[in-house]
Amino acid sequence: MFTAVLWDFGGVILSSPFEAFNHYEATADLPRDFIRSVNAANPDANAWARLERNELSPTEFDEAFAADSRALGHEVRGAAVLALLAGEIRPAMVAALDAVKAAGFKTACLTNNVVPHDVESSAISTDRSIALAAVMARFDAIVESSKVGVRKPEPRFYEIACELLGVRPGDCIFLDDLGINLKPAAAMGMKTIKVVDPATALAELAQATGLTF
Repeated sequence: MFTAVLWDFGGVILSSPFEAFNHYEATADLPRDFIRSVNAANPDANAWARLERNELSPTEFDEAFAADSRALGHEVRGAAVLALLAGEIRPAMVAALDAVKAAGFKTACLTNNVVPHDVESSAISTDRSIALAAVMARFDAIVESSKVGVRKPEPRFYEIACELLGVRPGDCIFLDDLGINLKPAAAMGMKTIKVVDPATALAELAQATGLTF
């Protein structure tokens, strides 16, 4: 019997930034999925990991990501990557979040994120900011890598979420779009759902919860 549903944000509640990465790669004549390959190389200590743990400023990340990408054959500035991160809210996922809350499940958002800086914040419209805040307000708990100093897939990240909700890993269903983030959660005992196609993921969530979305 599951009592909690944990949600990744970008790639689950929001559309995946990987789509924006691929568009940028096509226009910049880069290999497809090159940005993802930079993020996957040395995953615990690369520029992206350090930014998500709030160990780098945006300016430092710009230089560090350029160095990481250059080492793999193509220089990409970190500032260009940050500009690609905004995704669109998926209404069906928000509706499912509302449904599981109404059914009595505890909910948490587990997000690897970065601290917004002035330029980034000013580029986000007021309407979008309000819409994002309204979604985040639905969760019983929010675990942000930039605030807790650890990130998915570090096991401590998932432990923090369970502690905040007062649940055990085996009580939880966890949705994420990255297999690397789901693997430790599954090892801890969580039911995991990989979000590739949102409709398929919601069908799996419906089966696990007994709800209809």
